[in-house]
Amino acid sequence: MPKNKNLIAIALVTSLFFLWGFALNLNPILIPHLKKACQLTNLQSSFIDSASYLAYFVMAIPAAQFMKKYGYKGGILLGLILFACGAFLFYPAAATRVYVFFLGALFILFCGAAFLETAANPYITVLGDPDKAAFRINLSQSFNGLAASLAPYLGGMFILSGRELSPAQAAAMSPGQLNTYLNKEASSVQIPYLIIGAVVLIVAILIYRTSLPEITDTDGAPAEEDTNSLWHRMGELLKEKRLMSGAVAQLFYVGAQACVFSFFILFSEKAVGLGEKTASNFLAAATLAFLCGRASGTILMRFINPVKLLTAYSAINVVLVLLAIFMPSKFSVYALIGVGFFMSIMFPTIFALSVRGLGAKTKLGSSFVIMGIVGGAIFPAIMGRIIDITNIQYAYLVPAVCFAYIFYFAYGNLKVKNIEVVAAH
Repeated sequence: MPKNKNLIAIALVTSLFFLWGFALNLNPILIPHLKKACQLTNLQSSFIDSASYLAYFVMAIPAAQFMKKYGYKGGILLGLILFACGAFLFYPAAATRVYVFFLGALFILFCGAAFLETAANPYITVLGDPDKAAFRINLSQSFNGLAASLAPYLGGMFILSGRELSPAQAAAMSPGQLNTYLNKEASSVQIPYLIIGAVVLIVAILIYRTSLPEITDTDGAPAEEDTNSLWHRMGELLKEKRLMSGAVAQLFYVGAQACVFSFFILFSEKAVGLGEKTASNFLAAATLAFLCGRASGTILMRFINPVKLLTAYSAINVVLVLLAIFMPSKFSVYALIGVGFFMSIMFPTIFALSVRGLGAKTKLGSSFVIMGIVGGAIFPAIMGRIIDITNIQYAYLVPAVCFAYIFYFAYGNLKVKNIEVVAAH
């Protein structure tokens, strides 16, 4: 591929990292916003994360099978179409103010994101000089981190109104006045998601018109593998203790990340007394800390064993979450910002450690670890229920337990010296 066309292809694939990172990190804005607009409990509002991460979980294998048959470019285009459709569905969902409609739109959107993420990581490694593959994937993932930082800030600016009714104020309104207020709140997502859908469609058109190389499978499996052979290989992987414990660790990590960020605004409001717009700015600071942590962690891993870094960072996060729980002041918000910094290297490090030494089984083993993303659907729901029956501070014990398990996993693998950290979500 000519150099200029190759750069265009790299830029377009890198944009996919930005798109799914932006959409996923709007969820912490949607959770308090739709809780207010649709009058939800905390458990019900947590289903925003459940719909998003469940889509990743459900579509992981179908996306891979689709791309095996129709190619990675076909998978990317289908992913972008699903992504755009989900975004456009926010308009009628807001018009009707039916919560299930919102969840359906999110599920479709993130089914598309699952296709994009399945394709983008391997694609970026083959676009250009093989010796610079690690540099390209780290660069692309930095745009994913940039999107994670921008989404809460822009979402807080254009989606959150900053106006919240107390129970007494709501009770004083007539049914018509209350309905008008709630409809206005719900409608604030319409234009932002229409813009997101339009941008995604533009990217789809550009990718359709761009020549992209096809990727050949090199995982050591036969091109046409019968079901019995696949089940046999999966059965063998179930005996790999490090892989299985790593998949569980990834489940706990993704759950912890979703819990910390998704209820950050509610925590800032209830435990500290901040307004939702101010809280969204602190959330943006937390996601920016996440980006800084990943950048600095990548550098530190050149000098410090990544497993030791994972062990230290998970222990620090247990302490920081406990401080946030038992010191309800502005300091607790800063503690959660620190949690964002220290959890930044966890996904790629757990991933690399889990699949280490699998050889030809690495690709199939990777799918086990990636399926741990379903933790983002499970743990926020648990946390939401705890908030409903106790309070937001005690609910943060959920991510504290998650980080404690990650510490246990990392500590048990301290003897591992060399791992290659290249993948991230």
